[in-house]
Formats: sequence, C-alpha cells, structure tokens
Amino acid sequence: MEEINTIERFTQLKQKRTIFVFTANWCPDCSAIKPFLPMLEIKYDRFQWAIINRDKFLTLGRDLDIFGIPSFIAYENGIEIGRFVSKLRKTKNEIESFLDTMIRRERHE
Repeated sequence: MEEINTIERFTQLKQKRTIFVFTANWCPDCSAIKPFLPMLEIKYDRFQWAIINRDKFLTLGRDLDIFGIPSFIAYENGIEIGRFVSKLRKTKNEIESFLDTMIRRERHE
C-alpha cells in the first residue's frame, strides 16, 4: 500500500480507482485494522490502495470532512465515489461491506 507524501500524489491517484485509507500513528482503531489491510488490498485488487497519515495532511482531512479515523474514501476519475467515514472503530466485515458496495455500484454503471 502506497503511503501518500504529497498533495500532488493524492491528486494523481484520485484520477484512478483508488481507496484512500486515512489513519494516524497514535490511533488505536487504526492499529486494530492494520493486520488485515494487506488481505483487503489483495481481495479488492480492482482498486489501487493508498494510506494517508491524517496528521501530516490536516487541511486535506478537514477539506474532506474526515474527523474520525480510520476512514476510507474511494475515488475514480477525480470524483469521490464512496466513503466510509466515522469516528467509530471499523471491523473487517464493515470495511468489506463498504468495498462490496463500491463493486456493486461499479457493475451497475
């Protein structure tokens, strides 16, 4: 999973079918999902995956209304196509449900 280090790279990846995972080093809920993120990246390989340390990009997080982490935002062709953003801990099943919704939406377009 690529770690985003610049706004320019974020902007580039928004043009592709990308899942952005917003996280922070101090976040216990982010640590809880970390072990199964590689499995999700493999299972949902139709998406490119990128991780963003929210603390390094506070303005971006604010602009995208990300006030809880971990959070997931999907983009394609520069347009947000889905989000799973809340301040609550996310389970593997909840994240997979979000990703499955993105795939179903893709099939209906």
